[in-house]
Formats: sequence, C-alpha cells, structure tokens
Amino acid sequence: MTDSQIGAIRALLTSRPRPTDLAERRARVDWLGQQDPLPADVHVEPVEANGVAAEWTWTPGADPSRVVMFLHGGGYVSGSIASHRGTVSQMGREARARTLALGYRLAPEHPFPAALEDALAAYRFLLAQGFRAENIAIGGESAGGGLALAALAALRDAGDPLPGCAWCASPWVDLEMTGATMATKDAEDPLIHKAYLEDLARQYLAGADPRDPRASSLHADLRGLPPLLIQVGSAETLLDDAVRLAGAAGAAGVEVTLRVWPDMIHAWHLYWQRLGAAHRSLAEAGAFIRAKLR
Repeated sequence: MTDSQIGAIRALLTSRPRPTDLAERRARVDWLGQQDPLPADVHVEPVEANGVAAEWTWTPGADPSRVVMFLHGGGYVSGSIASHRGTVSQMGREARARTLALGYRLAPEHPFPAALEDALAAYRFLLAQGFRAENIAIGGESAGGGLALAALAALRDAGDPLPGCAWCASPWVDLEMTGATMATKDAEDPLIHKAYLEDLARQYLAGADPRDPRASSLHADLRGLPPLLIQVGSAETLLDDAVRLAGAAGAAGVEVTLRVWPDMIHAWHLYWQRLGAAHRSLAEAGAFIRAKLR
C-alpha cells in the first residue's frame, strides 16, 4: 500500500460529506460502495431467503457446496446489497464459494431486533436449501459484524447447527460506545465518530438496552462459537471494539484471530480495486474461510 492510495480514499470520503437527511445518507453509502465496476465474470441472482431480500453472487471456480452469508455495514440504518456487492463478490472469489448477501430490514422503520430476525431467517434458509452448516461461513462488516456475532449466539442458544467459521470486518459490537479509541482515534477516522454512532444506536435500539447482548455482542456469551477472524484498521474509532471482542472471544474459548491493518480506515474493504491493503485483506479472509470450511 502507498500513502497516495489511502490518501485518495480519504479524499473520496471528504468529497461528499455525510448529509443529514436519511434518504440522502443511504444514497451516499450506496454511492461510496459502488465506485468501481463489478468484474464481468461475477454472476448475480436476486433471491428471497425466508422472506428476506437477498442476492446470490458467484465467480468461476466457486464451490457450489460452500457459501458465505454476508451482513452489510451501515449502522443498522443504511447500507444495502448494492453498497457491498463488489466487496462481497470478491470475498466469494477469494473464498472459492458462493455468497448470499442480505438486505436485512433497516431502522428506524424496522428497529431492533428486526435485523437479527432476518439474519436468523436467512441462515435457516441456507440450511433448508441443503447447505451443510460446516460449509457455511457468516461474515459481516461494521454493524454487520456485530450482527453476525449476535446471530451466532442466537443460533447456538436455539440449538441450530453452527457455521464452520465467521469473519468480522471492523465490527461494531458496543452500542454504548465505551471503547477508548472512540476518543483517541477520532481525529484519524474520516468516516465514523462517536456522535454519529450515538444517533445510529438511538434509531436502531428504539429504547432497548444498549447492553442487550443481541444488540451489543461484546456482552454476549460467546462460548462454543466457531473459529473467528476479526479484521480492523489501526486508524478506526472502532479499533477498541475489535480488540475487546477478540479478548472476550478468546476468554470464552473461541479460536480467534485478530488482525490490525496499519493505517486502514473504517470500511476500507469497499475499495479493494484501488487499495492494495483492501485487496490483501479480502485475500486473507478468503484463505481463512477456505481453511475452516470442510
């Protein structure tokens, strides 16, 4: 990676400041995630997964018996299948698997626990389609990373077979925002700041307890969960969320790998076509998934 690469991404983010209107915010997130064309060999197929809007993608060489179920970021309020399509399809290429990206319901129209309900419904859709649990990986970015952990704990508690592994990119797992890097990394992170996260949490929780482990998976019982890869950038306000999550998972006996990527900012994976570290981080996650799925 060069300084010019990450500098260009920072410039892109500041070129279109976050608006206050909700619809405009959602449009901005979709715009940020679609800066590069989808490779021509990516196959895309919309599907309804137990009532949840979803999308299959696959590339040549994908093992049809393996699938990565992906939960997008956006603070439970924005983000979509479209915003993360390029990243998800590249993840599938690296993992040599199909991907199923979810368009789970968003707050404030659909507050907690709607997103979690949709994640569980879609995972059970995969099982009903004949995918073996050990051939499924669950992945998520930012809020989607926290949602992935919450879904794993809920599946375990319900007695469902658990997936082979999980991948969390820059996970948001503490909706109280108590991590020290909320302050110490505030000047470095161009995208995520405490006041913004507080607004997102308010809209998503709609009065629910921010320490509810189904919302803040940092407080969840993580025992018995499958192997976990956590990736986070060193320049993120959410750095401490990832570090504390790794500690909690390790203390619970979970096989966990924490990778802190120097100089990376929130959602750097979105720019894998123009940012070398983003491409390499997806390759790392794909290799992890390949190694863990049977």
